[in-house]
Amino acid sequence: MENKKVLIIEDDNFLSDMYQTKFNSEGFDAVMAEDGETGIRMLSEGLRPAIVLLDIVMPKMDGLETLAAIKKVDEYKDIPVVMLTNLGQKEEIDKAMNLGAKDYLIKANYTPKEVVKKVSEILGSCANN
Repeated sequence: MENKKVLIIEDDNFLSDMYQTKFNSEGFDAVMAEDGETGIRMLSEGLRPAIVLLDIVMPKMDGLETLAAIKKVDEYKDIPVVMLTNLGQKEEIDKAMNLGAKDYLIKANYTPKEVVKKVSEILGSCANN
C-alpha cells in the first residue's frame, strides 16, 4: 500500500485533530479539510489521497453533496470515500451508499483505532482488486 494519504473532511476541530493524530501515529499521512468545499478544492488542486473520510453534517456543503461532487469528477471519482458521521438513519446510509460511498461508519460505534483499522482493511481490499 504505497499511498497512505487520508483526507479527513470534518468540521469539528476536536474530532479532526483526534483522527489526524491517530492516523499519523499509525503511519498514515492525514490531511484535514474543515468543510466539503475545502475538501473539493484540495482535490481539484491535485491532492490524491488513498481514501477520504467524510462527515455529513457540515457548514457550506454537507457530506452527501460533497460525496456527489467527488464522484462526478473523473480524476478522483475512484478514490474510496467512507462516511464517518453521527447520523445513523437508514435514509442517510442508503443515500450515501447510492452516491458511491465505500462504507458508512457511525462515529459513536467506532474508536479512532477501529476507524484506522477499517480504513486499512478497505485500502487493502482495494489494492487487491
